[in-house]
Amino acid sequence: MLVSISIFFIVYILMVTEKLDRVVAAMLGVAVLLLLRAMPYETALESIDLDVIFLLVGMMTVVDILAQTGLFEWVAIYIAQRAWGNPLIILVGLLAATAVLSAFLDNVTTVVLIAPVTILITQILELRTTPFLILEALFSNIGGTATLVGDPPNILIGSRGGLSFNAFLLNLAPIVILCALAVFVGILLSQRNTLKTTGALRARIMKAHPAKAILDPWRLKRGLTVFFVILVGFSASRFLNVQPGIIALSGALFMIVYTKSSLRASMEKVEWETILFLMGLFMLVGALEHNGLFREIARHLFGLTQGHLFATSMAVLWASALLSAFFGNIPVVIAMIPLVHSLIDSMQGQMNLHQSPDLLNAYVAYPLWWSLALGACLGGNGTIFGAAANVVIIQIARRNGYKITFKDFLRYSVPVTVLTLLLSSVYIYFRYFIFSPL
Repeated sequence: MLVSISIFFIVYILMVTEKLDRVVAAMLGVAVLLLLRAMPYETALESIDLDVIFLLVGMMTVVDILAQTGLFEWVAIYIAQRAWGNPLIILVGLLAATAVLSAFLDNVTTVVLIAPVTILITQILELRTTPFLILEALFSNIGGTATLVGDPPNILIGSRGGLSFNAFLLNLAPIVILCALAVFVGILLSQRNTLKTTGALRARIMKAHPAKAILDPWRLKRGLTVFFVILVGFSASRFLNVQPGIIALSGALFMIVYTKSSLRASMEKVEWETILFLMGLFMLVGALEHNGLFREIARHLFGLTQGHLFATSMAVLWASALLSAFFGNIPVVIAMIPLVHSLIDSMQGQMNLHQSPDLLNAYVAYPLWWSLALGACLGGNGTIFGAAANVVIIQIARRNGYKITFKDFLRYSVPVTVLTLLLSSVYIYFRYFIFSPL
């Protein structure tokens, strides 16, 4: 375990300080782990989340084909005109759209779709692009927390905890809406005097004709047809028992054929640096999971609460948030789920709730499961490496000439993460303890 921890933190420091390119640092760390046999080769491969990789490759291909038609220029002009060229209204609108889309698609797909539009709007109005992109990554994670399908940790919790789509919606949507509104207020207070553009630029955007941005109507119609089929596939993925990544990749290949696009040109536009970086990150964290780091941390933490349900719920919330911020929320959730199960079983015996499954859920299981979901999803906002959407938005920014440093990201992420976790703590206390059925 010591070897994998040491290598992870060395790589982490190299990435944070930017002494070495992030992709090189991550892949070099994986190579050292494998050479030192700190993790079996098979385990390294198994730790890569292929669904995320396929989803990214597929959606990046789809976005590139649609971008060639002028669609994103049209959307950018349309949004800017509907907001009268007001930067603050545009920002709030983009963030609201990001949160809503993330709840019903997934946060990675959402940022891949929203980022190109955002970059175009900020370029047209000569605004700083990086705050928009960082906040969109944060809102994609906030919005994705609301539903079963919005964030990979929720899919894992729902599957292994036996929780339905409606259960997620009824229990998490209220606090997600509250968190989003609170962050909106913070943005309005902090950005109202900084987000400004000139009257000349606003006048120019109002005179623009969105229809002239469309370069290839024939390919656009065909591309949008396939795109909507992909979206329907995402919404039905659980019923079809097909992973979203497979749907995205299959849809992208079909779009290439149907729009008569070039496979080679489309593959060249995929952010392969992002793909390699995520694969390296998955394997680095996989080594920590393989060596039992997360299990040990969680076991010691839960031992401190001594069976007190509210204290345990808060421990789950804040520990999963802190761990997710630094190690990524997917492996943290995988490690925490068995511990939550064992806690539920032990408390079921203590409270003699064997014959009352409804009361068990309401009083014991729900506080713990929702604490884990909120901690992992919202804690993923803590650093660049906390969630896949964060990594993707950073790489998209870099490819378009915008550099977002670790410090830049923290300037926005820390206040948002702390605020949303505090609100979540209050929500759990009042909903499941003050207004508890027992």
